Amino acid sequence: MKPLKVLTFSTLFPSSARPSHGIFVETRLRELLKSGQVEARVIAPVPWFPFKHPRWGEYAEMAATPRQEVRHGISVLHPRYLVLPKVGMNIAPALLARAALPVLRQVQAEGFDFDLIDAHYFYPDGVAAVALGRALGKPVTITARGTDINLIPQHPVPRRQILQAAQDCGHMITVCAALRDELIALGAPADKVTTLRNGVDLTLFHPEPREPARQHFGMQGHCLASVGHLIDRKGHHHVIGALPDLPGVSLYIAGTGPEEGALRALAAKLGVQDRVHFLGRRSQAELRRLYSAADALVLASSREGWANVLLEAMACGAPVVASNVWGTPEVVAAPEAGVLMHELSAAGVAQGVTRLRAAMPDRAQTRRYAERFDWLSTTEGQLRVFRGVLGLPG
Repeated sequence: MKPLKVLTFSTLFPSSARPSHGIFVETRLRELLKSGQVEARVIAPVPWFPFKHPRWGEYAEMAATPRQEVRHGISVLHPRYLVLPKVGMNIAPALLARAALPVLRQVQAEGFDFDLIDAHYFYPDGVAAVALGRALGKPVTITARGTDINLIPQHPVPRRQILQAAQDCGHMITVCAALRDELIALGAPADKVTTLRNGVDLTLFHPEPREPARQHFGMQGHCLASVGHLIDRKGHHHVIGALPDLPGVSLYIAGTGPEEGALRALAAKLGVQDRVHFLGRRSQAELRRLYSAADALVLASSREGWANVLLEAMACGAPVVASNVWGTPEVVAAPEAGVLMHELSAAGVAQGVTRLRAAMPDRAQTRRYAERFDWLSTTEGQLRVFRGVLGLPG
């Protein structure tokens, strides 16, 4: 059977300058390509920014992103698009589509006449992709991943654009059932929405020898990990806030972001700064070592579609304490996986950690639980969706 030609379109995609940004989109695509039934190119637009000096932080990384690169054998183009802070939210899809259209035409002219556009993140990416599909006469699929459905539609103009894109696209994918329910509740056609959960790379994420891993981080006693961008929504402040009620427990935070100063100040205010360790940005291999070393991962997010860090930690043998939001109960669904918090607060974190410690699962059982979440069923589901949109036999 002739391979499908897929154009992956998303602002959430890693680059040499931002290797962890949107890595879950790249991972799903790499797993899809293993089927041998798809050829792919990636258009991953980046906001335009003029300065590359490190003082500008994440904006400098955007500026340093190459225009073109090859990642894991996949050709990736990074065109620039204009972002207008605050006032530009409503026109973001139009600006994104305008910048990307010449690049998509360039890809076609160079010989990759793709069959469909596979967009990730509904707004502005999915909305822009529908406009691009209309201009080029190509069907579009859109994957909803979290805040694009459980937060952005609170704004009326983006909400209208999301619902129009839902009507006009060929099909939609959500990474958890909770997002599917929300998307349908917003007004999307139920028969055009399929849930395909993320999997976990069981080869990359596996238990490392525990004691050497703990020695690497200087861990002593009971140690927790908290992984994710240092922003309010990720809830690291709840985990720090729990430490006064968890004597002898240390916390290792992996990630960067604008809230780091506030988090350090909170740790000092609570008198737990000696038990909080900021690790900065870590590669996936380094995160594997952290998960292998930690007694548990704590995820205190207020919003998540499907939190990949949960399965990554479990695959390394670490059970989790997680907030009971959106798709998380679909991930943490057995005692060997960990526990869900009764409330999202510092007290909720402390109670969750205490409950987990009272009945710690065997780490080998936690690994076996994660092994249920391979990528095969997701890959097969994507192929069915793509073929259905193109009118091909399943």
